[in-house]
Amino acid sequence: MASLPVYRWRLAPEGLATRRQLRAMGLRPGGQDVAAELERPRRRRDPLVAYLYRIDLARPVRPMTPARWAALAAANAARRVCSECGRDAGYRIPASLGMCTPCAYPDTSAA
Repeated sequence: MASLPVYRWRLAPEGLATRRQLRAMGLRPGGQDVAAELERPRRRRDPLVAYLYRIDLARPVRPMTPARWAALAAANAARRVCSECGRDAGYRIPASLGMCTPCAYPDTSAA
């Protein structure tokens, strides 16, 4: 297996981009293999690694269809409903709590 070329932070050649950079250009990797790695050194820790893709092989981002918009809206709505009281919390319920804030932290000073 051949190893990937590794570039230092801010020293990647033209024609390569990360996923976020591709997305900002309205592109996606489109099934291509990783072309190279980008390393950002950190003190006392392992370096941060980002994968680079070739821009010339990238494909346009798929457009959102009405069905995909509806599915996304339904998924977001489901994340707002409290599992305890069944009310719409008005915000995305944290997975760490699993319920809205009033249900997770009931007012104990009223006792």
